[in-house]
Amino acid sequence: MTTRDGQRGRVIAVLGPTNTGKTHYAIERMLAHRTGVIGLPLRLLAREVYDRIVAVRGPSVVALVTGEERIVPPRAKYWVCTVEAMPQDIGADFVAIDEIQLCADLDRGHVFTDRLLRMRGLHETLFMGAETMWGAIASMVPEADFVKRERFSTLTYTGSKKISRMPPRSAIVGFSVENVYAIAELLRRQKGGAAVVMGALSPRTRNAQVEMYQNGDVDYLVATDAIGMGLNLDIDHVAFSSITKYDGRRMRHLMPNELAQIAGRAGRYMNKGTFGVTGDAPTLDDDVVQAIQNNQFAPVKKLQWRNARLQFGSVGRLIQTLEERTDDPWLSRVRESDDLGALKAVSADAEVGARATDGPSVQLLWDVCRIPDFRGISNVEHAQLLTDIYNFLHQSGRVPDEWLAVRVNRIDRTDGDIDALSKRLAYIRTWTYVAQRKGWVGDESHWRETTRAVEDRLSDALHDRLTARFVDRRTSVLLRRLNQKEGLVADVNETGEVTVEGQFVGKIEGFRFRQDQNATAEEAKTIRAASIQALAPQFHLRSDRFYNAPDTEIDFTEQGGLMWGSAAVGKLVRGDDALKPKVVAFVDDEAGTDVAEKVQRRLQHFIDRKIATAFEPMKKMQNDDTLTGLAKGFAFRLAECFGVVPRGDVADEVKALEQDARGALRKHGVRFGQFTIFMPLLLKPAPTRLRLVLWSLSKGLQDFPEAPPPGLVTVPTTQGLEAGAWAMSGYRAAGERAIRIDMLERLADMLRDQNTRAGFEATPDMLSITGMTLEQFADLMGGLGYKAEKGEREKVRAAVPVPDPVPDPDPATGKEPVQQPETAPVDMIIDETTPAAAQDDVPVGRADDLTSDPALTSTDVSVETPTQTESPVDSPADVAQNTSEELVKQSDSAAPVETEVFYTFAWAPKRPANRPQGDKPQRKGPPKGKRGAKPAQDNKTQSFSARPPKKEKAIDPDNPFAAALAGLRKD
Repeated sequence: MTTRDGQRGRVIAVLGPTNTGKTHYAIERMLAHRTGVIGLPLRLLAREVYDRIVAVRGPSVVALVTGEERIVPPRAKYWVCTVEAMPQDIGADFVAIDEIQLCADLDRGHVFTDRLLRMRGLHETLFMGAETMWGAIASMVPEADFVKRERFSTLTYTGSKKISRMPPRSAIVGFSVENVYAIAELLRRQKGGAAVVMGALSPRTRNAQVEMYQNGDVDYLVATDAIGMGLNLDIDHVAFSSITKYDGRRMRHLMPNELAQIAGRAGRYMNKGTFGVTGDAPTLDDDVVQAIQNNQFAPVKKLQWRNARLQFGSVGRLIQTLEERTDDPWLSRVRESDDLGALKAVSADAEVGARATDGPSVQLLWDVCRIPDFRGISNVEHAQLLTDIYNFLHQSGRVPDEWLAVRVNRIDRTDGDIDALSKRLAYIRTWTYVAQRKGWVGDESHWRETTRAVEDRLSDALHDRLTARFVDRRTSVLLRRLNQKEGLVADVNETGEVTVEGQFVGKIEGFRFRQDQNATAEEAKTIRAASIQALAPQFHLRSDRFYNAPDTEIDFTEQGGLMWGSAAVGKLVRGDDALKPKVVAFVDDEAGTDVAEKVQRRLQHFIDRKIATAFEPMKKMQNDDTLTGLAKGFAFRLAECFGVVPRGDVADEVKALEQDARGALRKHGVRFGQFTIFMPLLLKPAPTRLRLVLWSLSKGLQDFPEAPPPGLVTVPTTQGLEAGAWAMSGYRAAGERAIRIDMLERLADMLRDQNTRAGFEATPDMLSITGMTLEQFADLMGGLGYKAEKGEREKVRAAVPVPDPVPDPDPATGKEPVQQPETAPVDMIIDETTPAAAQDDVPVGRADDLTSDPALTSTDVSVETPTQTESPVDSPADVAQNTSEELVKQSDSAAPVETEVFYTFAWAPKRPANRPQGDKPQRKGPPKGKRGAKPAQDNKTQSFSARPPKKEKAIDPDNPFAAALAGLRKD
């Protein structure tokens, strides 16, 4: 472009990285001329530059023109615009284009390229941007002079940091609204809050958020890549939460020069800056880091271009000129833009097609189609909106006030959350854009003021919502008071809540002060110091109340914690004696030693009484002076195992016990079971829960096993438990489930009567007491050392009932004879073949009854039933039976054959040769090698407890059956 005096205006390209003062230099150069126009990439940046120039020259000579905002005073000399809104026909002395490297942008690049090729100042033209444009500008604008500017401060890469460790005055960058909001919420919880800056925000909202950050109300900023375009903020560190973004068409990785544009916001003027990554973002490659730090990037090879010489003869011709290609090697035709797509969609409407038949109509259609899709709902809805606007403008020359008023009033609401307000702001931007276009509305001044007022109200409401959600007001107040070195006033209410300067800061839990989780790390020390002053007398009052509290208010957890109501006040630790654990009280140091000692004494009294009550039977057994010798030793051994010990662990001790010793132990409730020696009273839920805690403490475990739910006979087994945990729980693991030890002993009683070598089937009673299916029972038996063989057989069908035969009347009396019982009276005798171990096993009784007296039942008693003599003559009952069998056979021949699954169990333990015998219940049967023979009276079968010879066997005085038998023998 040639100046008025015939000289060409100077073209200068000022290139360099961020923080080189390019924008500041452009403003100074523009103000040095009489008139000027500067084009900026963002509406936010345009507002910032506008405010700076107004502060110097006043609002009367400065104009602001963007898509949605138009402030043009009558004597405007300096125009601050977005690049798309730059006036091209005012003949300004100075023209500047910022961020000229956006010529390569796939969406907006053709606009910047057009300004690079066609926009000139009368005296001076300035292009500011990255050095990657050096070659492109030199080729496309040969007359341009180049000025390289160096960064004022250094930029250093610091790697990855957690958000919780992010230094103050940091900006965390995200590339989606959801990501920005999530990071801001995390910063609110951990750091007290953050300001939010996004390109979609209105300038009013954005400025309010930035002011909050600049004033120090918050120390953190969460932003999109909008901060990379010239926004000048006091940022020391930039952290990328992601290095990928959605560019409107696909997800892609950011190029090194794009990362550098954003990271360069760190380090204002001479202050050093740092950058890094956070969250899930991977660390940057070394070559990328070097490129950012040294500002060395691949040069731009292609500029996005679209034909600017449009022809409006018809819609088809307009589209043809918009899609025209170029042969210039530096230029690449832009992909189909949003406005071209809207033109094609709107022109397809029949009414629009009928209207757009001449040049002015086609040009008006093109102007309407360039309305940005601020709402971003769908292409179809946007096209319909443009269709309505075009028809109004073409028919009457303006958009009807009534139609526009309905839509503006619908948006003019400040209720709702952040998303609702953001959507309304996007909607009002459409009507703000329409009102800014000259001649599109009836009363331009009215509609511009109206839409601007609605946008301001929505902007203020959005700022309030953002602040309420992402900034802790309490933290803001406290930080300001701390910075002003003012004293903080603390108070404690009756519920233990602590307030400082009227703001909630924490709560007393037990005898510890729990600071509010939302408190920032910077204020934590001062807040705690102020709170403790108010808490000191409160701690003494609470310790007195706790010391006098009943035991019912205190409890222990299954992990050894000690609770006072819902507050943790201490924990149990291992002591010198397993039954005497020690207590560690949870008391803050600020409460004082007197409070700590009082709390510890009270907790020690509680746990000592708890153990004495729960293990009272065992304590009595330990303190029984009548127990002597082996019985005394066995009592202490049982106490060391908390009242439950597997029989295999004490097999030798059990064998060594005489019957008198066993009787003395039985008086204390000790049961000598086939699998376990235990005290049934200690299997109740309360002792079991405490036993597991004490045992875990004695073993030094980190994670204590939890007691199974009370009342269950079997529970699923858990892998990885410490050896002995199931016994302490009152269970024995067998296969995939563990069975309660008292119910296991009842099962053992039933197994004694079975032929465990030849094999036997499970009875309904066995399944009933275990509550298992046949398959589960087979797994249980396998865990107990039995081999289970699965088979199928024909299912036995139920016999057809046949009426009982009516007996003939007695010839002598003429009456029906009275039927006699089939068996004779049962005599109760002692089975001398019952092994000694079986005589020790005493069933506990019902599955849910652990308080019954074991002495009331005994497996030493058996019932003999005499067999009846076979009759050589078939009786009427025999005839009826034969008839029934024939009917069953006939029924079976007609019905389909049904099969059933059954299991046969046989004793097949897998154990080392030196393992003590007696792991399985002994049966009443013939000796090995004499199957079918009657049991000999001198059978010497061995078990856990070696049975003495019959003549030396002492009669247990506590066994009522043995005493009765002794009396019969004497008679």
